[in-house]
Amino acid sequence: MTKTEAPPVREKAGGRVVWFVVLALVLLVGGGWAAAYAFAGDEVPHGTTIAGVDIGGQTPDEARRTLEDELAERVADPITVRVDGGEEQVSPQEAGLSVDYAGSVRAAGGGRGWNPADLWDHYTGGDDLDPVVDVDPGAMAELLDRLTGEVGTPPRDGDLRFEDGKVEIVEPRAGEQVDPAEAEAALVAAYLDPEPVATLELHTTEPDIDDADVQRALDEFANPAMSAPVTLVFGKSPVELAPRQFGPTLRMKAEDGVLVGAVDEKALGALVAGAVGKEDAPVDATVELRGNKPRVVPAKPGVTYDPASITASFLGLVTAPEGERRTEIEASVAEPEFTTEDARALGIKEQVSKFTTYYPPASYRDTNIGRAAELIDGTVLKPGETFSLNDTVGERTAENGFTTGTIISNGIFKEDLGGGVSQMATTLFNAAFFAGLEDVEHKPHSVYIDRYPVGREATVAWGAVDLRFRNDTDHGILIDAKVAKSAGRSQGVVTVRMWSTKVWKITTTTSQRYNYTAPATQVLRTDSCLPNTGYQGFDVDVKRFFTPVGEDRVVRTEKFHTTYIPSDTIVCKPPQAPSPRRGRG
Repeated sequence: MTKTEAPPVREKAGGRVVWFVVLALVLLVGGGWAAAYAFAGDEVPHGTTIAGVDIGGQTPDEARRTLEDELAERVADPITVRVDGGEEQVSPQEAGLSVDYAGSVRAAGGGRGWNPADLWDHYTGGDDLDPVVDVDPGAMAELLDRLTGEVGTPPRDGDLRFEDGKVEIVEPRAGEQVDPAEAEAALVAAYLDPEPVATLELHTTEPDIDDADVQRALDEFANPAMSAPVTLVFGKSPVELAPRQFGPTLRMKAEDGVLVGAVDEKALGALVAGAVGKEDAPVDATVELRGNKPRVVPAKPGVTYDPASITASFLGLVTAPEGERRTEIEASVAEPEFTTEDARALGIKEQVSKFTTYYPPASYRDTNIGRAAELIDGTVLKPGETFSLNDTVGERTAENGFTTGTIISNGIFKEDLGGGVSQMATTLFNAAFFAGLEDVEHKPHSVYIDRYPVGREATVAWGAVDLRFRNDTDHGILIDAKVAKSAGRSQGVVTVRMWSTKVWKITTTTSQRYNYTAPATQVLRTDSCLPNTGYQGFDVDVKRFFTPVGEDRVVRTEKFHTTYIPSDTIVCKPPQAPSPRRGRG
């Protein structure tokens, strides 16, 4: 079968006419648009003003120059800023404000453009426009920061601080501040105004960390942290840190609007380093007076460790419950010989004796007695140990801090280094006497000195005469020695206190003086002669009675017998000149 194709459908004549009409209209409008564009050129629309300056009908370059000329003075006029009842003048430069002249002209329609609206404005008249203002973000931010700091009050975030083993709460507080975006808009709007005034408002600003955030941090971190000590174990040596010690290493920091606990790594490192000895140099425990009370100073193991290992686990350690606040630190440890437990076992807890003597003003006595007290103060005697003044104070030399003063040698006063140290020896002897300690060695002065208790005093001389007593109790002894110097006073004061556990109640008696001996008179012709008015020598007996604490019965009596030789009268005369030698005949 042969297929027959249908004849093509021809377009009707009426349709062709419509297309011709549309095309003609397009050509007509387009030609008019092109003509409007051609005749408009690149001039600014007629009647256009910027900040009151007429630039209509001018080319962009002409318009830009006109703006620069007309606004030359106004761009430098200061802006009056009013806020919170006060006002000040701010220069546009300080605010970072300037006019973009070219941009202002472009925004006003200067330059060729096919936009029908621009062409319409060009032929029908322009608008009264604001200039395009450039803002230097850095200068504007600096100005607003200053203004914000001078007026109103910033909000205060809530916080927690750790002081003296306690948690102190910093209450959050709303503030009143200038809104930066609002303030910038007001400054830009006032710029180039005939009366440039920017009025800024204060707005209430809430803190980022509020009461709820503070309470949450208190419950979840601060209170648990300060609830109990933590213990770091170095080998066999536990180092206990109390809240008052580690509290200053803790702090709170704001993260995403909440308070979280943090630790000052440097402060924690210093705290732990102070609680342990240096590498291979452990420090024995001891006892010292703090606030007029004996306190155990813990032992310090000599350790080598990684401080970062402590920091990493410390926040978890301080918030752990009771019984779990202890952790072992990986370290190389040298253990102390006398531990914290050993020091506590000494039983040094109360004052068991006190004795005070006085001396007449003399700078050498202030120096020598004060130096001796400095060297003796803080000495701890363990049970069974013997105290030696010479071993503790050392040789009385200038290098050791002593100076020349008056001493007694064979009943005669003379000058030598360390004069006056016997005042400390006498005071110390009496403190040991009334503490009930065993007298091992003491030697009274050869002649009696009336500022000392008769029969209960002691002298010392390096390499020859010492003061020694033994701690024959079951408790440790802490010696506290202090001197109030005579400079500017009527006399100097020496006080020695001994601290331990009281074992004895000591009482004493002193006999009458007997076996008096008369002084002689000596004439000395030496450069070091010191004159003296002599007085008698005599014998005297002192008894010490021991009564156990809590009882009334004397269980032991000791007798101290002293013989004082006379103090001779010394007459000083000039040294004799050497006899002339005769020559040989």
